[in-house]
Amino acid sequence: MTFCILIWQANAVSGMAVNDDCKLKFLELKAKRTYRFIIYKIEEKQKEILVEKLGEPNLTYDDFTANLPENECRYAIYDFDFVTEENLQKSKIFFIAWSPDTSRVRSKMLYASSKERFKRELDGIQVELQATDPTEMGLDVIRGRAN
Repeated sequence: MTFCILIWQANAVSGMAVNDDCKLKFLELKAKRTYRFIIYKIEEKQKEILVEKLGEPNLTYDDFTANLPENECRYAIYDFDFVTEENLQKSKIFFIAWSPDTSRVRSKMLYASSKERFKRELDGIQVELQATDPTEMGLDVIRGRAN
């Protein structure tokens, strides 16, 4: 019974509002490269997805992963710079759904049920990644998915 209620609650709130700042900051990252990363958080009480953290352009991938909470779900955008085999400088925008195994079941369900709608608001995502532990989004994984 409790599980059924959780599913209903997660589905009921999958229509989370997306704060305008989420789209604005994403457009700034995409067009102006103002940020290296953006971390988004669902505020259950407000029934809204908000920007939680912005990473300056000079920050590294390690800085980004250090800003993800160990036991809580988040959505994140990471602007990954790399050099191709042809020695060309490129960049790819990653959408990362961070859902650690240690996070609450309700939280995992909220993030899972809101993900597709939220992603549609962010036009320009090039690679999507789902991670339940840090090894699933290590720098080697990011490099492999960028090519």
